[in-house]
Amino acid sequence: MKKTKLIIASAIIALSLGGGILWASDHADAPKVTGKSTDITDLYVFQGANANNLVFVGNVQGLMSPATTATATFDENTMMEFKIDNTGDNVEDLVIQCVYKGGQMYIYGPVKPANTGFSSTVVGTASVIVPVTPYASSSTPITATGSTGITAFAGPRDDPFFFDLDQFHKITGGTATGFLATGKDTFAGTNVMSVVVEVPKSLLPSTSGKLNVWLQTKTKI
Repeated sequence: MKKTKLIIASAIIALSLGGGILWASDHADAPKVTGKSTDITDLYVFQGANANNLVFVGNVQGLMSPATTATATFDENTMMEFKIDNTGDNVEDLVIQCVYKGGQMYIYGPVKPANTGFSSTVVGTASVIVPVTPYASSSTPITATGSTGITAFAGPRDDPFFFDLDQFHKITGGTATGFLATGKDTFAGTNVMSVVVEVPKSLLPSTSGKLNVWLQTKTKI
């Protein structure tokens, strides 16, 4: 699976393996991908409930209504790829590749990539395969755990990002000076297609104890 060009990438984030949560968000402001399966909305990385694990969350296809979500699916021609730099040079040393096929999400890695940059090839065999949770039963998500302890989920979720877009426009328009103590969530009632991968930290070596993480979507050619 390779990619002709970079579709969109969330901002790179630096995470200490000791804990914390970091996120990057970008909703529907890139015209070439708005409304498409390649449109990344969110990237989250945080320590799991089990302190020995890290959780990677990648969301695509934002601003879906419940009606749209009912028939939404992942694209078999699109790879979601978490890229992990563990040496501080902003070049991926490990990747987690998420490939959808036949109603299931195949998770590969974390593994050294065959090549870096804008083109990717699926590496190795799937670490875990998880059936995609359908919208009708999304309150009881389906998860699967592989032999290396990696757990995964794939399917629709309520958009987790809170943002008061109306107040933001007032601020940028000069009619307000800041956000309100109680804002209005512009994304309330909308959904995303989400892939969640929980990985033992033992599979994410880092000499500095820090990781840089970014997310790309890539189209098969």
